[in-house]
Amino acid sequence: MVKLPKEYDIEGKVVFITGAGRGIGKGIAEVLAEAGADIALNALTERYVVDAARDIAEKSGRRVVPVLGDVTQSAGVEKVVETVFQTFGRIDVLVNNLGDAIRKRLVPLPDKKGEGASDEEIKRIIDLNMMAAIYCTRAVAPHLLERRRGKIINISSYTAGRDGKDVVIYSLAKAAVVAFTRTQALEWAPYNIQVNSIAPGLFPEPLNIKDEETARRINDYISKITPLGRPGRLREVGLLALYLASSASDYMTGQTLYLDGGLSL
Repeated sequence: MVKLPKEYDIEGKVVFITGAGRGIGKGIAEVLAEAGADIALNALTERYVVDAARDIAEKSGRRVVPVLGDVTQSAGVEKVVETVFQTFGRIDVLVNNLGDAIRKRLVPLPDKKGEGASDEEIKRIIDLNMMAAIYCTRAVAPHLLERRRGKIINISSYTAGRDGKDVVIYSLAKAAVVAFTRTQALEWAPYNIQVNSIAPGLFPEPLNIKDEETARRINDYISKITPLGRPGRLREVGLLALYLASSASDYMTGQTLYLDGGLSL
């Protein structure tokens, strides 16, 4: 049996992942649990996350616990993080994954269809993609700083590094995540805390694909615009997160790794 280098061993590590009921968050949880980590899966409601936690636990044999709460609000974050500490005793790795996009411009264009984003929509996208990461990092950081070790993985987007046409608020928030990654990495480097981010490209969510025709259409579109000619696979984000969660990445901090099939080129 081929063994991985010991630096990739994360057995027994406690990982807290936000927005983890499906999509990229779930994909990361599946790989890290398979690699031996225990996982706290956060979501706002029981929908998806309870089933996800049970399925991942059954397949991996690890402890995987759903933790409900709104991490876009400071008070909600404090309750969620307290629950994680009560359940697992510590947090070794924080994955700030929560996010969502809206296909609206800042203002309507005179020769284009579509509405501009409302105040409520702007606030929601910034809260989901930027403020949740800030609040969760602030809540977990004192624990990591006291222990003088820890990993923080922020999920940004390929749109943070290229044009964000039609998704300007989302792109702005994800670019802020990249800047946040760099500043906190520099500030916390003396305390042996590594802060990095992953900027995924287009990774279809299976639960959003209702039939084979929709699947084909999505696959064809992504394949056409992506240099590597295919959509991303959720497991691939998990594999990159495994590197960032393990001691193999101890000499990397403040970096944003683009996992986008070449979309950002």
